[in-house]
Amino acid sequence: MHNVYANYIVEYHDKIEHGQIIAGKWIKKVYKILTEGIKNGEYIFDSKKANKAINFIETFCHHSKGRNDVLKLELWQKAAVSAIFGILDKKTGFRQFREVFLLVARKNGKSLFAAAIMAYVAYIDGEYGSELYCLAPKLDQADIVYNCFFSMTQAEEELKELTKKRRSDIFIPELNTTIKKIAFNAKKADGFNPTMTVNDEMEAWPGDKGLKQYDVMVSGTGARDEPLTLSTSTAGYENDGIFDELFTRSTAFLKGRSEEKRLLPLLYMIDNEKKWHTREELEKANPNLDVSVKWDFYKEQIAIAKASLPKKAEFLTKYCNIKQNAAVAWLEYATVEKTTGKEITLDDFRGCYCVAGIDLSRTTDLTAVSLIIEKEGINNIITQFFMPKERYNVAIDEEGVPYNIFKEKGYLTISGENQVDYHDVFNYFIKLIKEYKIKPLKVGYDRYCANYLVADMKECGFHMDDVFQGTNLTSVLHAFEGDMKDGLYNIGANNLMKAHLLNVAVKIEDDDVRMKPMKTDKRSHIDGAAAAFDALAVKMKYHKEIGRQLQNAA
Repeated sequence: MHNVYANYIVEYHDKIEHGQIIAGKWIKKVYKILTEGIKNGEYIFDSKKANKAINFIETFCHHSKGRNDVLKLELWQKAAVSAIFGILDKKTGFRQFREVFLLVARKNGKSLFAAAIMAYVAYIDGEYGSELYCLAPKLDQADIVYNCFFSMTQAEEELKELTKKRRSDIFIPELNTTIKKIAFNAKKADGFNPTMTVNDEMEAWPGDKGLKQYDVMVSGTGARDEPLTLSTSTAGYENDGIFDELFTRSTAFLKGRSEEKRLLPLLYMIDNEKKWHTREELEKANPNLDVSVKWDFYKEQIAIAKASLPKKAEFLTKYCNIKQNAAVAWLEYATVEKTTGKEITLDDFRGCYCVAGIDLSRTTDLTAVSLIIEKEGINNIITQFFMPKERYNVAIDEEGVPYNIFKEKGYLTISGENQVDYHDVFNYFIKLIKEYKIKPLKVGYDRYCANYLVADMKECGFHMDDVFQGTNLTSVLHAFEGDMKDGLYNIGANNLMKAHLLNVAVKIEDDDVRMKPMKTDKRSHIDGAAAAFDALAVKMKYHKEIGRQLQNAA
């Protein structure tokens, strides 16, 4: 006899373990944690509550596009619903998970799934006077789940009778519950008291604005007993935003390196990038394969992707959930990520020899100094950025880059009023020598450098070398990329430098051999990377002369 109160979490986990379902490492990990947690009593599992949610969705929630039959949840969806509504906090008896991060490829029905969960919270599981929000950077983006929710209610007579569409929201009078769509406005959202928020397409949420908006919505749930923040996404191109933060929190929890208690990460992505085009690998990012998305569709997209690097990058991003930088960019995200690690400071390299590069802002923007310090075979890059005060005051809002955080961490120095005061750059080099006994043997600079800065540094005994940032950097770029892939570079925790590396595109010349660095788009910055190229250029040029000293052997 079929068990009315089945445990789909355990069922899903068992089928993964026995090879009946193909799943990626993160999904294997999370369902192992959940299954073991239920078995050893770390979690309370209420199968009745879990199945109540599933039964509601499969009874009252309809498809909203192209068909209007009732939803039939797949096992992966039943397991997710069970985890959200069935796993309870031992102390309070309320739901364990308050934040859910669902990373799944395009065409896997995540908007419809989010709308169905929203419907259950709105009509059954929410408190009287619930507030539910569909949130995205722009109102038309928030429309997707919002309209999906409304169409769902209109297709089911019982829900339709309870529901009123008003100019600015959807209202359920009997429950005094409102469902609203909202665009980014952290200040306005400060007064919200969400029962549930659906954050859609989080990969496109810009930098600091996205982080603030997310935090405001989550902090607003404090008065609710069982709030839920459901964030859905595919991989994307934005750096240092809420996607990166949630992904970092998720993987830290799954690796057992955090005390996360309220976040449920459901990360559907491929494991082996080399096998990106195989069905077995794609099933890991596409749990609805052959349900909402057909294999024939993928075969067509794979053929297109194989013929074009940008199309391949797009395919890896949207259908494999492997985050890329912009499709025309030079470095893969995984390559740059490989260079990051724990914080490194000048203090770690006292008494070392190094090479340095300076990229001075041609306008009033950013200036960067990059040091390459070799230690135990690893090339450590320490980059210091300089930005004028007036530019800093508007840059955060204009660019969505958290310069305030980088300033707090010491990666960014505010210098000058309307343009960088190059005396601060000069003094940075003096500090290297006097305070840290770090000796730059050669300093590369681009020819746009301020003449007086170069003159001052030469007068002070620095060996300055002009580096033209054109196709002459071809060998530098090749060497840099190869060594990065081999794990020979380390930028520490400097996420501003990480972003600058990811913003580098290369223009391939007609001979398909020579290339020069450029920006992925006009608004992006590559100053930190350019300074590193200058440093590496002089390191390679003068290798015979200074190579042994640069090894900093004991």
